[in-house]
Amino acid sequence: MGKRKREKQEAEKSEDLPVLPSLVRDSDEPVKKKKTIWHNKQRVLVFASRGMNYRHRHLMDDLRTLMPHSKPESKKERKDDLRVINEIAEMKNCNKVLYFDNRKKKDLYMWIANVNQGPSVKFLVLNVHTMKELKMTGNCLKGSRPFLSFDPTFNEPHWAVIKELFVQIFGTPNYHPKSQPFHDHVFTFTILDGKIWFRNYEIIGMDGKLSEIGPRFVLDPVKIFDGSFGGATLWDNPHYVTPNQVRSHLRKAGAFRYSSKVHQKEVFKKRTPTHPFVGDPTNEIFKTKPPEVATSEEKQLFIRKK
Repeated sequence: MGKRKREKQEAEKSEDLPVLPSLVRDSDEPVKKKKTIWHNKQRVLVFASRGMNYRHRHLMDDLRTLMPHSKPESKKERKDDLRVINEIAEMKNCNKVLYFDNRKKKDLYMWIANVNQGPSVKFLVLNVHTMKELKMTGNCLKGSRPFLSFDPTFNEPHWAVIKELFVQIFGTPNYHPKSQPFHDHVFTFTILDGKIWFRNYEIIGMDGKLSEIGPRFVLDPVKIFDGSFGGATLWDNPHYVTPNQVRSHLRKAGAFRYSSKVHQKEVFKKRTPTHPFVGDPTNEIFKTKPPEVATSEEKQLFIRKK
């Protein structure tokens, strides 16, 4: 027993001593990396439906670049039900989804959802500007973790649900294999006129100077659902106007302008003065009749008189 106890104490002393690197090391020998534990294993599935235009496709690619914890997927057929996305996310081992749904090749809707459990939020994407289109001066390292900045209005109940989904989706987990262990840019979410304005800024220095990177877009919330891509409606935006209604109002306004112009022309043609202007009666003196055509005999008599 005494021998075993002595060996155990010697082993404990050897573990307490710091491990010094060897004096001679082969250049081909790989450097030992410190093992880190990846606790927050958030994986976001980012993909879209068929029929997207180039601007919306570039926006999706920009978000994939800014989110190292995202996974791509091929485009979904529009005839398939939205609940199929939950099965696709499970096969991809993702617990969050960022789905772009395109309508009429001009209207873009964005879904953010927590797979299976919910909730999920539907947005209308407006004023899309991509990184290549803006050509901003800001720049950030690929894979770096962002700071998330939220407007104080996000403390309200329905905004708080959206804020929590944004934190889980856009926030890069610490020690993610594809991420960098530092922060060099900021995602800002600002509420104005009932819409969420997204901006991405580079942190230039410690004094708080920022430089915009892009992309930029505006999210108009439509509905919040209890489940993933469906379920009971928790909140409905009363101020939401569909893009079809906006285009209909513009067409009607253009038709009204044209009809008003036609009506004004008709009124101008029919309008006549009730009291016509009467000129000076002495002006009739200066009105002379055109000379009558004289015959050849009258011309000869006129010549003889001379």
